[in-house]
Amino acid sequence: MKITLAQLNPVIGDFTNNLSGIETSLHTASKHSSDLIVFSELILSGYPPKDLLERKDFNSANSRALDRCIELSRSFAHMGILIGTFERITTGKTHCLYNSAVLIQDGKVLHTQRKTLLPTYDVFDEKRYFTSAGPIDAVPFKDEVLGITICEDAWNNPDVIDFPVYDADPVAELRKQGATIILNISASPFTLGKEHVRYSLVASHAAKHKVPFIMVNQTGANDELIFDGRSLAVNARGELICMLPAFEESVQTIDTADSSAIDFRPVDRIQAAHDAVVLGIRDYLRKCGFSKAVIGLSGGIDSAVCCALACRALGPGNVVGIAMPSPISSKSSIDDAKDLAENLGIEFMAIPIGDIFAVYKSSLSPVFKNLAQDETEENIQARIRGNLLMAMSNKYGYIVLTTGNKSEMSVGYCTLYGDMSGGLAVLADIPKVLLYKIADYINRESELIPQSTIDKPPSAELRPDQQDEDTLPPYDILDAILELYVEQGKSKQEIVDKGFNPDTVQWIIHAVAKNEHKRRQAPPVLKITSKAFGTGRRMPIAAKYSTEQSI
Repeated sequence: MKITLAQLNPVIGDFTNNLSGIETSLHTASKHSSDLIVFSELILSGYPPKDLLERKDFNSANSRALDRCIELSRSFAHMGILIGTFERITTGKTHCLYNSAVLIQDGKVLHTQRKTLLPTYDVFDEKRYFTSAGPIDAVPFKDEVLGITICEDAWNNPDVIDFPVYDADPVAELRKQGATIILNISASPFTLGKEHVRYSLVASHAAKHKVPFIMVNQTGANDELIFDGRSLAVNARGELICMLPAFEESVQTIDTADSSAIDFRPVDRIQAAHDAVVLGIRDYLRKCGFSKAVIGLSGGIDSAVCCALACRALGPGNVVGIAMPSPISSKSSIDDAKDLAENLGIEFMAIPIGDIFAVYKSSLSPVFKNLAQDETEENIQARIRGNLLMAMSNKYGYIVLTTGNKSEMSVGYCTLYGDMSGGLAVLADIPKVLLYKIADYINRESELIPQSTIDKPPSAELRPDQQDEDTLPPYDILDAILELYVEQGKSKQEIVDKGFNPDTVQWIIHAVAKNEHKRRQAPPVLKITSKAFGTGRRMPIAAKYSTEQSI
C-alpha cells in the first residue's frame, strides 16, 4: 500500500489556513498515486487548542472544516484520508468531546476512531477536555486492515518507557483484531532526545506485533510548545524505512511493499536545540502577528545567542538591537554589542541610561536616606532597560525578546519588570552550559558572536567588577544540580549522594522555591527540555515545603 505522511504546521484556530495545507498535501499525494494520506492529531484545529474547545463557535467551525474535507475527498476518490479532528457528541443534556481520527474516502466517512489514552502529565491536560474512547476497532481498507491510534495511545509500552502506565493497550488490542498496519497520528512536542524515544517506541511495537507502524507527527511551534515532526515508518521487523525531516513541513509517500531498512540518524543534540528555538521564535512571531523583534544587547553571551537565533529565525532585517550602557558598563561590553550587531547585519542603536539612573536615585534619595546602596539600585538599571525596550515595542509594534537563561531563571538571578520584561522568553529553558555550546554551534562557520563575548566571565554588570559567580555557584555545578532537582525531581539527599556539596544543594533548592513568584510573571518560555518552567511545571507560590521534612 502506498501511504503518504503529511507532516504539516497548523495554526491553532485558523481553519482556512489548515484546510489549505491539507488540500495542497492531497494534490501532492495524488501525484504519487497514494492509497492513503495520513495527517497529524487535531490537524484541522491545530494542537493544543486548549479552552477554545469549550467554545460552541469553535466547535462549529471545526465541524464545517471536517465537512469541507469530506467534500474535498470526492476529488481524490481513489485515496483514503485519515484526518485528526475532534467531535462534540450530545446525548440529551450530556456533551462529550472526543479527540478523533476520521477515515474518509470519496465523500464518505468510513471509520472514526477516538483517542483512548488521555495524558495529564507534563504539558498535557487532555482529561480537562476530552472523554476517553469506548470500544476501538480495526478497519478494513483496500487490501489491509488499519489499526488507528492517536498519539498517547501508542505510549503504553513498558519495554521502552516506564511512565505513564495505563490499563489499556490500544496497539495490542488492534493487533488482536487483525490490524495489518498500525497508524498513529500525533502532536508530540519536542524535547531534547525525544526523537530517539519515539523511534524506539514505534520500532518496539512493530517488532513485537510483527506489523508495519507509521507515526505522523505535527511540526511547527504553538506558544511554548515546539513540534519537531520527525514522522516515521518502520517495517514489520521494526526497521526504519522512512523518517521525515525535523522542524519543517514535509509530505512524503512510501510503499509498504518496499520496506528496505535505512539507518536512524538523530539530529545532533546541540543542532536540535538551536533549530528548535529558531522555529519557536519564527512561529511565535508569525502566528501572533509580529514582524520584528527588539533585543537588549549587553555584550554578554545570553543576549548575543538570543540575537543570533532571532536573526536566523526572522532575518537580520527584522531584528533591532539596542545597547543601554550605564556608567558601570565596560567599554568591552559596548564594543562586543556593536561587533555582534555588525556581524549579524542588524539595525543597532545605543541609548545610554546614566542620566535616567541618576534621576531615579535623586527621586528616591529622600526615602532611601541613610540606607546603603544594594541590589535595589542594581535592579533599577535593569528596570530602566526593560522600560526602554517596552517603549520601542509600544511605539513600533516590535516584540521584545527576553534573554535570560534557565540557570538564572531557576534561582531568581533576574529582575522582575527589568530583564524579564518582554513577550517571549527565548532562552529560559536553556541552561547556561548548553547556551555556550549553542554559541559555538552558531559560530561553526564564521564568527558571528564575538569570541571575546564567549571568553569573558559572565556578568550582569550592575555594579563594578561584578561576576555571576560572586553570587551563583559555578554554572557547571549549578546546571547539574538543577537538572537533578528540577527535571528529575531528586531530593536534596539524593543529589548530595551524587557528590555535591550539601550547602550548595540546599542554597539552590531554596533559591528555586523562593523565586517561583518571579517565574510565574515571566513571558512564555520556549520548551526544549523535559521540564520547562511554565505550563509543564505547576508549582504553588504560597507554599512551604522541604524535601527533608518529616512527619
